[in-house]
Amino acid sequence: MSDGKPPSSQTHQRSFLERISYFLTGEPQDLEDLLEILRESQEKHLLDSDALNMMEGVMQVSQMRVRDIMIPRSQMVVVPKAAELESIMPLVVEFAHSRFPVIQEDRSKVVGILLGKDLLAHVLADKSLKVENIMRPASVVPESKRLNVLLKEFRTERNHMAIVVDEYGNAAGLVTIEDILEQIVGKIEDEHDEDEIQEYIYKRNDQEFIVNALTPIADFNEYFHADLEDDDCDTVGGLIVQRLEHFPKRGEKLEMDQFCFEVMRADNRRVHMLKLKLK
Repeated sequence: MSDGKPPSSQTHQRSFLERISYFLTGEPQDLEDLLEILRESQEKHLLDSDALNMMEGVMQVSQMRVRDIMIPRSQMVVVPKAAELESIMPLVVEFAHSRFPVIQEDRSKVVGILLGKDLLAHVLADKSLKVENIMRPASVVPESKRLNVLLKEFRTERNHMAIVVDEYGNAAGLVTIEDILEQIVGKIEDEHDEDEIQEYIYKRNDQEFIVNALTPIADFNEYFHADLEDDDCDTVGGLIVQRLEHFPKRGEKLEMDQFCFEVMRADNRRVHMLKLKLK
């Protein structure tokens, strides 16, 4: 008959000894321990909340993969390989991105990247040039690549965008260095982000407008002499989400009264910008 202790007792004892060891050494044993120490430091005002959020973001990035943050293929703003430079200028002006994936026949076949600075350098000299004449090679990464590894590659290769491919080699989406950095520091706004437009409503012509999703419904009603309901939400973007009953993707449309709304930009948290056409 064995006089040893039951396994459960031994496990409990080891766990207890590990805890004693932790308190004696003060060293974290795993990621959760480290996070707990950082959070306690913030509670003791040794770290401010912004520093804590960034530290947590850094550790989160090391655990995440490209598929977790990539922009899906259906939401990529692309340009055709065979298009003339002059023909794509309206799209480039509308979205104001610095880089555009270049496709062959469809979005699953990305054959290069068009840089905005290359376009500006050539379109004034020769508008008949095609996108394929000035596009650059596309950097390709698998969906499973860890974000911290990709960030290091972006830095060493001085690259800012990569095309994400699935197991069959088809484009599944794209990821940028900004997407990764936002996991650490939060949303990065720049001078081209539509949210920075001072006017809530921008008139393109008599029938078409660009509407910031944060436009108060009361202001929208006053501008268009409309009577949209605002009992359960305060902004036009909130009203769109309420009517659709889900967070919409770019290109989704909704008709209300004499208005036809189309989502121009949105993420998984809120709508950012809307295109409005009057019926």
